[in-house]
Amino acid sequence: MIELSTKRLELRDVVAVARQDAEVVLSDEARRAMAESATIVQRLADSDEPVYGVSTGFGSLATTPIPAKRRTELQRALLRSHAGGMGPPVEREVVRAMMLLRARTLAMGYSGTRPEVAEAILVMLNAGLTPVVPEHGSLGASGDLAPLAHCGLALIGEGEVFARRSERLATAEALAARGMEPLTLTAKEGLALINGTDGMLGILALAINDLERLLRVADVSAAMSVEALLGTDRAFADDLIALRPQPGQGASAANMHRLLEDSPIVASHRENDPRVQDAYSLRCAPQVNGAARDTLAHSRRVAEAELASAIDNPMILPDGRVESCGNFHGAPVALACDFLAIASAEVGAIAERRTDRLLDPARSQGLPPFLAEGPGVNSGLMLAQYTQAAMVAENRRLAAPASVDSLPTSAMQEDHVPMGWGAARKLRTSISNLAAILAIELVVAARGLDLRAPLEPGAGTAAALGAVRAAGVPGTGPDRWLAPELAAAESLVASGDLLAAVEGSVGELE
Repeated sequence: MIELSTKRLELRDVVAVARQDAEVVLSDEARRAMAESATIVQRLADSDEPVYGVSTGFGSLATTPIPAKRRTELQRALLRSHAGGMGPPVEREVVRAMMLLRARTLAMGYSGTRPEVAEAILVMLNAGLTPVVPEHGSLGASGDLAPLAHCGLALIGEGEVFARRSERLATAEALAARGMEPLTLTAKEGLALINGTDGMLGILALAINDLERLLRVADVSAAMSVEALLGTDRAFADDLIALRPQPGQGASAANMHRLLEDSPIVASHRENDPRVQDAYSLRCAPQVNGAARDTLAHSRRVAEAELASAIDNPMILPDGRVESCGNFHGAPVALACDFLAIASAEVGAIAERRTDRLLDPARSQGLPPFLAEGPGVNSGLMLAQYTQAAMVAENRRLAAPASVDSLPTSAMQEDHVPMGWGAARKLRTSISNLAAILAIELVVAARGLDLRAPLEPGAGTAAALGAVRAAGVPGTGPDRWLAPELAAAESLVASGDLLAAVEGSVGELE
C-alpha cells in the first residue's frame, strides 16, 4: 500500500501503482494540509478580489472576471473544454501514473483543493477505473492540460473510462455500477486537476525503471557478442577504465569484466592473436553503455526532484498568499526525456553494429555467413539484423529533441511551451524499440556462442545463453519461422528473467 503525504513519492511507488495496481491511501497529514489550503481558496472565492482561476478566466482570458454565482460552473466548464485530446487511448499504466502524481501534488496542500478531490482520484485508482485519455493534446505547459482534463472529466462523472483492463464504458455508467458518486467541484478545483506535468513525469518514471534494466541487459548482450567474436576482455580492465573516471563507464566495464571472467572462449586466443585491438563496437561498449548510464542518473535526479515538487498554478501558500508561478512548465522533464531518447538510440546503435559483425563472414572470425546452417539454401539470421536496423533507424529519428520545438498558444499568453509530453511519448517508443534491439543481439550472439563449441563461454554469458534457449529460442539448424523466436527473446528481456538468470550465476550487476 502506498500512502500519499505532504512529502515526496519514490519512483518505485509510481511503478507499483501504475503496473502492479498497488492500493493508495491519503494520509491524515495530507488531509489537514489540503483542508487548510482549501479554506484560503474559499475565502477568496467569496470575495471580490480577482484571483486567477478562482474569480477569473484562464490563459489569455485571465482578465475576464467571473461572477461569484458562476465560479463553480467555471471549474466544470474548464474540464469539459480542455478535455479536447485526439488519437488512440494512452496506455493504462501511463494514465494510472498520471492520476497518482496529480493526487500527490494536491496532497501537498499548495493547490487549494479539498481532501475529497485527492480521495476521489484514489478511489478511482483503487477501483481499477482508468480514464480514456487520447494520445494528442499536451504541449507540456501549463503542464499536461488535455490529458489531465480527460482524467478530471472522469472524476465528475463524464467522459469514458476503461474498467479494469479493457472494457470501455461511459464514466457515469461505470460509477453507477460500483455505487460511486461523481465529484462536485468547488473553487479552483478544476484548475488544480489539470495544471501539472504528471503525464510526462509518469512516463519518465516508467522509462527510468525500464532503462535501469535494459542497460544491464545491454552489458550482457555486449559481453556475449565480444565472446562470440573472439574479442578480448583486456579493454575492460579496472586500471584502464579508472584512467577515465566516468561512473557509468566504470559500472558497465565492471559488468562486462565479470560476465567474461574465466571464459574458455576468451582464454583460447589470449596468446598469439595477430589482432592488436578489437573494433569500436566491442572495445567501446562500456563507454557507450556507460554514457547512457550517466544520462540515466541525471534523469533520475530530475524525476526525483519532480516527485518532491508542488506543480500547480496559482500556488496557495501557508501565509494566505495566492501567487502565480511557472512551476507547471515541463522543461526539466522534457529535456530529461529527450536526453534519454538520445542515450537509448546510441545503445541500440552500437548493439546493431555488433550484430552485423557477427553475421558477416569477413569480420566474424570464422563464423558461417549469417550464422546459417548450409548458407545459400538457408539465410540464417540475416533478416534479424534487417529488423534490428529498422528499429535503430527509428530510434535515431526519435532522438531528435521535441523540447526545442515550441509553438505559442492561448493568444500568445502561453508563448513558450516545452513539448514535454511529445518528448516523453517518443521516449516510450524508443525504449520499446531498444528492448527489441537488444533481444535480437541476444539471439544472434547466442547462436555465435553455440558455434564456438566445444569451447564454452564464461559463467555469466553461459547463464544468458541458457536463458535464451530455455525461453524457446533454439540454436543452429535449418531455417525456420524466425519472428516467434525474436518475440520470445524480447519477452525474456522485458520480464527481467534474463537478468535474473545471469545474476543468479555471477551476482547482481551494477
